[in-house]
Amino acid sequence: MTSPFLGLRTTIYKVPDIDVAKAWYAEAFGVAPYFDEPFYVGFNIAGYELGLMSDDGPAETKTSSVLSYWGVVNVPDTVGRLVGLGATLDVEASDVGEKIIVATVKDPWGNVIGLIDNPHFKLP
Repeated sequence: MTSPFLGLRTTIYKVPDIDVAKAWYAEAFGVAPYFDEPFYVGFNIAGYELGLMSDDGPAETKTSSVLSYWGVVNVPDTVGRLVGLGATLDVEASDVGEKIIVATVKDPWGNVIGLIDNPHFKLP
C-alpha cells in the first residue's frame, strides 16, 4: 500500500515578537530565513521548513502535545549550544534504545524543540 503522505514538511513555532525570534533562530540553527514577512518567517533547515508565526499567548501556557525532532549529529553538544543561547533544558539527552539519542529544550518563548540522533534513519 502506498501512503498519500510525503513526509514532514513544516514545523511552526509561535512567538510573541517575530523579529526577536527570527534573530534567535537564525543564530540557533545557523541559517538565515529564506521567507521573511511580518506574518511569517520561514527557514530552510536541510530541506525542511522551520516557521515562525506571531502569537501573543504567554509561554507558560504552551503545552508540548505535539513534538517535532530535528536531526543533529551530537544531541548533548546541541543541547548545550542552545541552552547557551537562552533555551532551557526540558528533557535531558538519553538513549531511548537502539543507540537513538533524544532530548528537548524550550526556546525563550516556551516552544519545545526536539533533538534526535537516530543512526537508523535514512532519507529516501
